[in-house]
Amino acid sequence: MEQIDYVRPRSLTEAYENLGNGKRSVVLAGGTDVIVQLREGRRETDQVVDVKHVPELMALRFLEDGTLEVGAATPCAEIYENPEVQQRLPGLVDSASLIGGIQIQGRASLGGNVCNASPAADTAPTLIALGAVAVIGSKEGTRELPIEEFFVGPGKNAMKDNEILVQLRIPPQPPRSSSFFNRFIPRNEMDIAVANAAARVTLSEDGSTIEDARIAVGAVAPTPLLATRAADALRGKPGNRETFEAAGAAAAELTNPITDMRGSVAQRRHLARVLTIRALEGAYNRAKEGR
Repeated sequence: MEQIDYVRPRSLTEAYENLGNGKRSVVLAGGTDVIVQLREGRRETDQVVDVKHVPELMALRFLEDGTLEVGAATPCAEIYENPEVQQRLPGLVDSASLIGGIQIQGRASLGGNVCNASPAADTAPTLIALGAVAVIGSKEGTRELPIEEFFVGPGKNAMKDNEILVQLRIPPQPPRSSSFFNRFIPRNEMDIAVANAAARVTLSEDGSTIEDARIAVGAVAPTPLLATRAADALRGKPGNRETFEAAGAAAAELTNPITDMRGSVAQRRHLARVLTIRALEGAYNRAKEGR
């Protein structure tokens, strides 16, 4: 059996030093994906860098302007149990509460789900819809990347070998807006989405029309997709079934799915339309209700 070193940095500086020492490294946050991948031989490494003891990576806080900063190693349970997150970002709660079972959610991290870069990741569409930014760090400094640009292919993200995802930053959401995420899975025992979708809807001041929207779909292309044309179909329109149907059709046209054991190309395109409509209805209703 190949020997793997285990290191447990206590600061970002120490984490950067370990990632930049020339060894093949994997970062361990919750470990719910990484440990399985290593055990099954799908990933190889010289060292595991456990970042759960780095304070910046475990922090969860709202800034005065309403920005949410989520340390990349923060467990999903801490996110969806936070009362302020529940109030301000219900779509994020939708996503974080669906990743695995209760035991998994106590370990699995938002950053880990993002870094795994699965096209079907349940947090990705919501983060895209909310306009999140990935803060990436290394010894050379930090850089920021819109979350929709973070995913570059199935299982591949935009980070270099010596970089680490430090936090996910969600900007203040517009007034009179809300968000919603939903997915379709073939059965409860197979907890991977056949397709998923998220939306943020912003209403006009009088609440009669949709002022703005962001829509994202997942598991229907090599990476999660920001559905710009679908959002364009909503602006200035009333929040009714006809409007949402047009946006759903636009989202489906954007997709480039595959057929696999979970679903076919036709099914995934159909689901992209249906789940987009449902996400828009959910976000619209929450915005109308002020939640």
